[in-house]
Amino acid sequence: MSDQVQLAGLNVLLTRPQLQSASLVAAIGDRGGRVCEVPLIEIEPVTDREACEVIKRRILSLDQYHAAIFISTNAARLGLEWIDAWWPQVPTGLSAYAVGPGTANALKVLDWPVFYSDRGVTSEHLLALPGLQDINGQRIALFRGVGGRELIAETLRDRGATVDYIELYHRRTPDYGSDMLLELIGQQHINAIVVTSAQILDVLLHFLQNDPTAITSIPVIVPSERIRQYALDAGLVRVINAGGADDKTVLEALATIASPTR
Repeated sequence: MSDQVQLAGLNVLLTRPQLQSASLVAAIGDRGGRVCEVPLIEIEPVTDREACEVIKRRILSLDQYHAAIFISTNAARLGLEWIDAWWPQVPTGLSAYAVGPGTANALKVLDWPVFYSDRGVTSEHLLALPGLQDINGQRIALFRGVGGRELIAETLRDRGATVDYIELYHRRTPDYGSDMLLELIGQQHINAIVVTSAQILDVLLHFLQNDPTAITSIPVIVPSERIRQYALDAGLVRVINAGGADDKTVLEALATIASPTR
């Protein structure tokens, strides 16, 4: 079976934020699949004056850091906008670390070495990178959204580093009707769901609370074993750990659903 038809028969529900799905939507269509986009998280850049002043101050101090960590493609995209705005010539001497290849690819425009794990896309995989082991006395900028897991910062501080958050965006839940998602899954004959974060999974489960069995027969693709276990504990049955959230990894997971013997 050629790449162009290997997803024929799949009706895929994509739940990631807008602006992150265009290339994946095109790739699924090229391979014969159908896509229904329902973003379950909206990304809103920070606009509060005080918070923006904190971001600006830390961006202007980038030359005083040893490394910059970007925990998502949104953190990379918005972080690059701030860097472009305040550093006509990007400061040298930093290393960049990314959670996953998609985020790393977004950072290639920087004149910094970019490191990411080829073993997975979790915080734990990032923290296992060699360059983040002997960091006592180093100062690290952590680009992320407001809130979220504290594991990266706590672990790096335990290793002796100073970690400053550069929090660039808020995550919002769209105001969909309570039964909208249930109705859509039935109407569109959804037979594969892509979930790229634990928070998106939480929102998905919230919208399905009136009929939690609605997707027990539908394969749900997630980016890590941690989120897979979380989904199973929440009552989902068919959960596939893709091992990442980039287009290539998701497409490979979808192909295993379309052709189970592949």
